[in-house]
Amino acid sequence: MEAWPETEEFLAVARIVRPQGRRGEVAAEILTDFPERLGKLRRAYLENPGCRPEPVGVERVWPHKGRVILKFSGIDSIAQAARLRGRHMLIPRDERMPLAAHQYYIWELTGCRVFKECQGAQREVGTVTDVEPTGGADLLHVATPRGEVLIPLAQDICRRIDTAAKTIVIDPPEDLLELNI
Repeated sequence: MEAWPETEEFLAVARIVRPQGRRGEVAAEILTDFPERLGKLRRAYLENPGCRPEPVGVERVWPHKGRVILKFSGIDSIAQAARLRGRHMLIPRDERMPLAAHQYYIWELTGCRVFKECQGAQREVGTVTDVEPTGGADLLHVATPRGEVLIPLAQDICRRIDTAAKTIVIDPPEDLLELNI
């Protein structure tokens, strides 16, 4: 799951933590489930608070102690690298990794309206505010008028997911929606 999008057009794949070395390299926290993609990047964008992300060439990438070391074009000193601390490295949204059927990015599910189908009619339950990875079926955190409800992101419960329409139709077991309130 890629990290939350920084803008409508970009996805964050790494967060710069600090300078690394003396030639402008930076150490970055990996924010993507597909870290192998970082080594293939030749172009990326750097978050630029208050402005559009700025394009940057990627010269080299290598893993180091659970993080990734990045060397950007034009960043050649410790001082230049230090100014990047805390900024996100972004990719265009349309360059995201394709997922298998019934897999979704967290940002695709967040904001979806959840409906319960009952006798052919749909009743709105609430809106997805977060997705919690559990190691098994992830949990959708759904804000409802009565409080937060946790709904397993399982095919037998989440019958239809339409990320383009931002809707999820569920068929929950009896009392699931009352269990968490």
